Amino acid sequence: MDGQQRVIIENVKPQINCGEFPIKRVINDKVNVSADIFCDSHDVLTAEVLYRYQGEKQARAVPMKQFPNDLWKGDFQVSKLGSYYYTVQAWVDHFKSWHRDILKRIDAQTDYGVDLLVGAEIINETLKNTSEIPARDEDFLKSIVSEFRNREKPLEDRIDGILSQRLYQVMINYPLKKKISKVEREFEVTVERLKANFSSWYEVFPRSLNPNGDQHGTFNDVINFLPYVADMGFDVLYLPPIHPIGKTNRKGKNNSVTAEPGEPGSPWAIGGKEGGHKAIHPELGTMDDFQKLVHEAAEQGIEIAMDIAFQCSPDHPYVKDHPQWFRQRPDGSLQYAENPPKKYEDIYPLNFETDDWQNLWEELKSVFMFWIDKGVKIFRVDNPHTKSMRFWGWTIQTIKKEHPDVIFLSEAFTRPKVMYNLAKQGFTQSYTYFTWRNTKYDLTTYCKQLVNTEVREFFRPNFWPNTPDILPEFLQVTNRAGFIQRVALAATLSSNYGMYGPAFELMDNTPTKPGKEEYLNSEKYEIKNWDYNQQNNLQKIIKRLNKIRQENKALQNTHSLKFHDIENEALVCFSKTTEDLSNIILVVVSLDPYHTHSGWIRFPLEEFEMDQHVPFQVHDLLSGSYFLWNGDHNYVEINPGIMPVHIFRVRRKVRSERDFDYFM
Repeated sequence: MDGQQRVIIENVKPQINCGEFPIKRVINDKVNVSADIFCDSHDVLTAEVLYRYQGEKQARAVPMKQFPNDLWKGDFQVSKLGSYYYTVQAWVDHFKSWHRDILKRIDAQTDYGVDLLVGAEIINETLKNTSEIPARDEDFLKSIVSEFRNREKPLEDRIDGILSQRLYQVMINYPLKKKISKVEREFEVTVERLKANFSSWYEVFPRSLNPNGDQHGTFNDVINFLPYVADMGFDVLYLPPIHPIGKTNRKGKNNSVTAEPGEPGSPWAIGGKEGGHKAIHPELGTMDDFQKLVHEAAEQGIEIAMDIAFQCSPDHPYVKDHPQWFRQRPDGSLQYAENPPKKYEDIYPLNFETDDWQNLWEELKSVFMFWIDKGVKIFRVDNPHTKSMRFWGWTIQTIKKEHPDVIFLSEAFTRPKVMYNLAKQGFTQSYTYFTWRNTKYDLTTYCKQLVNTEVREFFRPNFWPNTPDILPEFLQVTNRAGFIQRVALAATLSSNYGMYGPAFELMDNTPTKPGKEEYLNSEKYEIKNWDYNQQNNLQKIIKRLNKIRQENKALQNTHSLKFHDIENEALVCFSKTTEDLSNIILVVVSLDPYHTHSGWIRFPLEEFEMDQHVPFQVHDLLSGSYFLWNGDHNYVEINPGIMPVHIFRVRRKVRSERDFDYFM
């Protein structure tokens, strides 16, 4: 400790677990840093954010601004994939303190002769200790020192340098940094590519894509399916596990304990005589076929997301070659997976308490590396909360050092703190509780937690209205408008969203039995023959939603989400904006898919830098209609039989250089 350091720095934000975990950003994002900074007495302080890119030794400094109650803020922009590091430093700025006080003395017409000499000493010390001052500014400062020390001149003739802006500007450009207080710990920012923050996922089972409907689909069938996915506007095609499926204890239709001859089993029962996590199910095709799919998808603007499920069928090579990686029961058998009362006899979970954990970790990491080498850069990870948290932290961080563009989606429907820790460990995106949030209170409360707390710094939500494992109760009992409501909410509340299709756009909503959130005749256990051309499907509305997302940058972030008051509990209203407010989207959704509802929205114009007395235009991007609104309060009505949602682009009136008004 240096007893001459007087500045105190507290409460640096953002930081996660006192800096244990990095915050997350994407390329070209700003990192807004704040801290509580103060010192004894009334001296003026100067504070800076110091930041550097990984591998750089020299940090760059950006000034911080002071706000009420000793709060200071500064920001910097991240422009490269990888890691940035930042901290905060501050010091008592003797020049600024002197300058403030002598101006007061001059204004009060009190004696300030000695103060001029003090100022000369401060400037002279700056000249001696700051090497980067240009010659022109150095000559200027020397002339000021000479002027301040010239006692032959009257006081009033020696203050021109103080009253001009040049002295102040030069001195703050080359500050004298003495007795600096610095937060020694650097905080990390993980910077990922733009798709980490904005993506539209579509899940499909390749084996169900054969056009004949009675044969096992192949990767070539997936290639033929790509135009359908691209036309709907999805940019990530997620495939369940593509590996060999075990035969021992294979599950049959509707999760039957025994499979009938010819039943394909669950893709999540990974491993057979053909291999394990680095092999391909032979009926899907070859490795060349898979790499062709990855290439063809990229040509159409789609990335293939691969499922990684670290569990093994009894036929997996790991079971024979590494029995120590599994938990043995007293009778000598291996422990199969359970979630009482559910039993999954077709898979063995890995034992992360094995004495051979280091080899286990290395092998599992190598699975990711194997598929990255095949061109896969997005992974949806199955049930990561049932594996070691520290394993995920090590694996993801190790992979990202070599491949910073890889994206990991965590499928962990579990307790909030566990979900959040997985995100802290490095998962790029996370499934969420959105699937079960149906009321206005539940939706607004949950989303505010995601965007208005520190959670926003590390947890990127990915909203899914359904998955192969989850047919929510709401979808079981709703109509077409209810399906549209759920996909519209997912696509506009979160910048990352996905759906299990075609079950969603074809509105499959029959459960195994009432009260169960499982699909009857689930595709997890059988090959389906979907009719994509059936009447009344949702393809057009989904395509329109994705197009709106692509054309409006406000919908390409989640953190700007704000809810607005509307006088009807059946209606929820929220907005999203770009940082510069050039794109403002206002969404109103009816949570009742059966009845017409109306209400008055309170849209606070001042928050959007809009004039209370100037009309503004809203353009419904779904219907194409235009409306002219006035003031903070405006009326809306929704008939779900027509469309259960309004997506308005708010167009502010501005004056052009040619002196006429137009909406932007």
